[in-house]
Amino acid sequence: MNNIRKLAFIGGGNMAAALIGGLIKRGLPAGNVVVADPSPDQLQRLTAQFRIRTAADNALAVSGAEVVVLAVKPQQMRAVAAGLAAHLGGQPPLVISVAAGIPHAALARWFGPRVAVVRTMPNRPALNGFGATGLYAPPSVGAAQRALAESIMAAVSATVWVEHESQMDTVTALSGSGPAYFFLFMEALEAAAHERGLPDEVAHRLTLETAYGAAQMARQSTESLATLREQVTSKGGTTAAALEVLDAAGLRAIVAHAVAAADRRSAELGAEYGAL
Repeated sequence: MNNIRKLAFIGGGNMAAALIGGLIKRGLPAGNVVVADPSPDQLQRLTAQFRIRTAADNALAVSGAEVVVLAVKPQQMRAVAAGLAAHLGGQPPLVISVAAGIPHAALARWFGPRVAVVRTMPNRPALNGFGATGLYAPPSVGAAQRALAESIMAAVSATVWVEHESQMDTVTALSGSGPAYFFLFMEALEAAAHERGLPDEVAHRLTLETAYGAAQMARQSTESLATLREQVTSKGGTTAAALEVLDAAGLRAIVAHAVAAADRRSAELGAEYGAL
């Protein structure tokens, strides 16, 4: 990754800024990064923060680039791709899309068969360097290009590859939307503790530290989540009493229905964006 002589970002929003910061921390020279964005203020902020280069338009940004990261809104992607396709001649760069919902077939159609495209689905925690990203590419994208795409996304997140593009909808439903599920549960947990008499600041801090500690335990353990749950659940104790209520309320079925709904909506949006 550090051998990249020019990496171009089309779009300089929050995800681009997070990736740029992560890549520079990992040793990519700031001068090897160029960003194009219609907002002069956004470009000025990125330049002040990272000392990267900027380009007056997308065509200048991608000229001679080895990698192009598309960090634009899904609704803008077709127009951006149409404007770029004619400028990716010679040795085409690797194109990485971080736009949610755009099918690989649509990207390949817009850019043409000579351009290797990797579709990714990062999530919001990537903005803080703790994200999770799903990646997909067809067999025509080679191992070296896959490794390069993964190394770029790994600057801000854990990375996983899926074999079938339809699985990207489930990635979206799990890790893409997942932070909101945890925030909702944490919000409910905090409110319940406050209702039982804990001051707001105490309930808030205990909620955050408990969630963080549980996630760290799970990350560092080789045990399954079910085993970890059993290890903190004493028979006849307080945890068992609480879990009995959650089970009786059908928590598992609720979560399954919620993920299925997000999965379906992701597929619907993909069809809509692909038809733009």
